Order: sequence, then structure tokens, then C-alpha cells
Amino acid sequence: MGAIVTDEGSKPEILSRIAQTTSAITKLKLIWKDRNITLRSKIRLMRSLVTSIFLYACESWTLTADIERRIQAVEMRCFRRLLNISYRDHISNQEVRNRIGQAIGPYDDLLTIVKKRKLRWYGHVTRSTGLAKTILQGTVPGGRRRGRQRKRWEDNIPEWTGLKLPDALRDAEDRKKWREVVGRASVAPLRSTRLRDR
Repeated sequence: MGAIVTDEGSKPEILSRIAQTTSAITKLKLIWKDRNITLRSKIRLMRSLVTSIFLYACESWTLTADIERRIQAVEMRCFRRLLNISYRDHISNQEVRNRIGQAIGPYDDLLTIVKKRKLRWYGHVTRSTGLAKTILQGTVPGGRRRGRQRKRWEDNIPEWTGLKLPDALRDAEDRKKWREVVGRASVAPLRSTRLRDR
């Protein structure tokens, strides 16, 4: 699937995923315009043929405010294409979400899915005994650079759970307890489109 791993963080990988997702949904425009296919079926097709491309290896991402905004934007782009809504129609994002909800009922938005997957993977690795756990919990000698620090992968865990890392680590050891934490923490607040990169 061509995942990109660099020392620049997750942004290059996520921008690549957005481009691939946009390309995939554009190639399927005949399906989105077909009036003989129900909206419910179109949403299922989008999740299996388009959303899966975007979510590949999302457990490894480090999310900033800018990246969260981009994830919400790509989801809206897909929904608008699905509903054949032009941006010139002046239909709000909330109205788009309402139409999707009416078709399939309550659903997790794309940002919430990314958060759930990352938190579940954190719990899975914490309970394991392999190399992934050593890498995740290991430290290296030396200090961090001066100035504002770049956001790290594990910084998202306390943000989303409200737990300090040692407490999150302890809770993740208990599968049932961690499942409850993931359920509570994964409700993604809608970010303002005016948020700048952090």
C-alpha cells in the first residue's frame, strides 16, 4: 500500500493517503451518480473501496490540530461527492452529516475511527511482549532539542483519554478496562477549519 515513513512525522503519509483517497473516490463517480443504487449501499461501497485506503496504517500516525482538520475535510469531500452536493450549493457540513446519519443511523466519523484504532493498538501492544512493546516503551539516551517540541506519537494518548501516560499504561494492561477507556475517549470533537498547524 506504499506507506511513507520519514523523520518529518505523519504529515507526508497522511497527505499521500488523502491524495489516494481523492483519486479513488473520483474514479468511482459513475457509481455515486447512479440513481439505481441506494445511498446506504453507496456508503457501504465508499467504506470498503475508499475509506479503507485512507485508514491503512493509521495506528502509526501522530495527530496534530492541522492533521485532524484535514481528516475531517477529506471525509466531508467524500460525503459531498457521494451525495452529489457541490460547494456552491451552500449546504453546511452539519446538514451533510445529518443526511448520512438518516441513511445509516448513528456512525463514527473518520477522525473517531482513527482515534479508536490508535488507542486499540496502544492497548494491544501494551499487553504484548514483543519488539513493538520494547520500541513503544523504550527510551534512548540524550536530551530533546531546544524550543517547542515536536508532538510525539504517545502524546495523543493522554490527550484523548484524560489519563497520564503511567495511568494509561496501567489501564491498558486490563483488556476490559481499556475497552471502556477507548469507548469514552474516542468521541472526536469537530475541529474548526481555522485551526492552524501545531
